[in-house]
Amino acid sequence: MKTRVAVGVSLIVVILAMANLLPSQAQKMASQPGQAQKVSTQPAQAERGPETGPPISDVGARLNPLKIALLHWYLANTTTAVNVGNQPIGMCFDGANIWTANYGDNTVTKVRANDGEVLGTFDVGQQPYGVTFDGANIWVSNQLSGTVTKLRSANGKVLGTFQVGRGPGWMAFDGANIWVPNGPDNTVSKLRATDGRTVGTFGVGNSPIAAAFDGSAVWITNYIDGTVTKLATNGKVLGTFAVGGNPLGIAFDGTDMWVANRGSNTLTELRASDGMVLGTFSAPTGPYGIAFDGTYMWVSAGVFSYVFRASDGVMVAFLSLQAGGVAFDGAYVWTAQTNGNRVLKF
Repeated sequence: MKTRVAVGVSLIVVILAMANLLPSQAQKMASQPGQAQKVSTQPAQAERGPETGPPISDVGARLNPLKIALLHWYLANTTTAVNVGNQPIGMCFDGANIWTANYGDNTVTKVRANDGEVLGTFDVGQQPYGVTFDGANIWVSNQLSGTVTKLRSANGKVLGTFQVGRGPGWMAFDGANIWVPNGPDNTVSKLRATDGRTVGTFGVGNSPIAAAFDGSAVWITNYIDGTVTKLATNGKVLGTFAVGGNPLGIAFDGTDMWVANRGSNTLTELRASDGMVLGTFSAPTGPYGIAFDGTYMWVSAGVFSYVFRASDGVMVAFLSLQAGGVAFDGAYVWTAQTNGNRVLKF
């Protein structure tokens, strides 16, 4: 009986995470977010301007040749909106194009990043959730099917569909393998990217939902535990670290891991070398997806989306925008407007 109850609880985790994309009445009534504060330290002074008004200067643009060439000196100024499939959630960049996993119609959409032209929409499995690029191909996690689909990025041709665990979430590529969190099974599947063969299945925390690679280890967010698990590429557990409630999105900034804690309305910054918590920052209305653009962490959430400076965790901008996944294309940041069936380019 206990086993049946545990499985039943695990099966609804992904559904709950999806349901949380819709803002609750409490979220609708929430006050506007204030400046970010690092726990147990002096609060830093936020540089963000008002919700509406002139664009905020992007101090990181001087480090990015693409932004310099495009004269893209500003933050959070929408330039393109592109209609994609039904309920886009996961996003990735393949070097030239943005791909979206369209949860509501079992497809993925390929959008040319430089001008927003839709280059194709391709059928995959049931309830696609995450998309990941391996250098040549796109991998899609199909939550209801319990599979991942591999497509050739050049033309969208399906190269294979591979069984994993139940409720596969946001994946990560380690240079040779695809790592797939299987929420209801409390496991992660390791698939060889060349042929999709499962080369390992490893236990992690309760209801793993997203993965990220830091160059040497794989990090998994455990949605129910309020933890992240760090795995060596051979699957050995290197540590499990407490973060906030219901951790979901996770991203690496070159030194540290950043975790979006949907249940506690916070971000946690962990030192990648040892998992030490370096800071916890306020991100109201349920942070969801997260991406690093070389200077800033872009965070999607239930009512607002945010931009944090990675060097010190200061919130420098926020948008009245409900979004799902986030991706960076080298010059611009893209967010999936899940309930609007489109993606936005900033």
